[in-house]
Order: sequence, then C-alpha cells, then structure tokens
Amino acid sequence: MELALLYSGGKDSSLAAHLLDRFYDVRCVTGSFGLTDDWKHAERAAAELGFPFERVELDRGVAEEAIQTMIDDGYPRNGIQRVHEHALETIASRDADAIADGTRRDDRVPTVSRAQAQSLEDRHAVDYISPLSGFGRHAVDRLVEETFDVQQGPSEEVPKADYEDELRTLIADEHGEETVSEVFPDHNQTYVHGRND
Repeated sequence: MELALLYSGGKDSSLAAHLLDRFYDVRCVTGSFGLTDDWKHAERAAAELGFPFERVELDRGVAEEAIQTMIDDGYPRNGIQRVHEHALETIASRDADAIADGTRRDDRVPTVSRAQAQSLEDRHAVDYISPLSGFGRHAVDRLVEETFDVQQGPSEEVPKADYEDELRTLIADEHGEETVSEVFPDHNQTYVHGRND
C-alpha cells in the first residue's frame, strides 16, 4: 500500500517514516511554496534513509494568509496550523492509499483533530495515520537517539524543510526582518543526517 508522509527531514517525520515502513510503501513528501529551495534538505534526508521523495507545490495564497495571521496574532501557531492543514489536503488529493505526518501527542502545533482526520479520509478516500500520536516528546527523543544521526540547534541554523523557513522568508520580504523576530520565538529544530547503523 502506498503512503504519502508529510516530511521535513526532522526527527519526528523521520521516525514516523521508520515506523510506517514495515506496513506501507512510504514516500516522503515535502510541501513547498517555491519561495526557497529548503525542500532539498528533506530530499537529502529521505535519500539517506532510503525513502523515495516528492516535492509538491503548495498554494502561495495560503502562505500569504498564514503570515497575515501570524503577524496579527504575534506568534506563529495558527499560521503554521493553517499551512499544515493545506499540506495534508494537498497530499490527500494525490495518488496514495494513506497519508501521514509526524505529529506527536504533546504537540501544540500542528495538530489534527479526530474530526479533521475523518473529514480527510471521507473526502479523499485515504487513511490518515499519525504514528506518533501516542508518543510524548521524551519517548520520541529516546527512540530517535537510538535510530538516527541527528543535528539539533537553533531554528535559524539547522537545515530543514518544514514550513517555517519559507514563511520567515515571506514575512521578511513583505514586512522586514524585525517582524520575523517579533513573530517567531527562539526555538530548536532537528535534521536527520542518516541512520545510526
């Protein structure tokens, strides 16, 4: 069975791919607005882990909407949620038996509610799977430490292909670098360079 996994090259989506690989033909899929070439980080990580990769184009209008929400809110949470929902809709409309992401039990964003998952499944005739939804951060960290060679550090310094860098770029282009700092708090990210074995 074919499964399209929303993939950033980070530890959560990499662990999700690893867990699902036993049951599905996993294809790592990165959504991009075409603002940067950050999606190539995910392509490299997927190749290191031995998974096929696909880049899908996301709607630039959704990015514009998301950054306006972030600026109005003063934080990124609701904008990131909007983009994640759009990315799931985009991959659900493609050719796959199932779709998945790397959301964890204790994530504040992005999240997928039971109603959203059922709606995706009903409208697109796919299964939505969240293999990490029963795992907390510490459990994920332990599993990742045993499985992958991971780089961790400040978000601005770690290569990654999540939505954040493209949204930061768009905010900087349209509203200036100061606004980026006002919207995004300091936080760490991860990037998987390969398996430990």
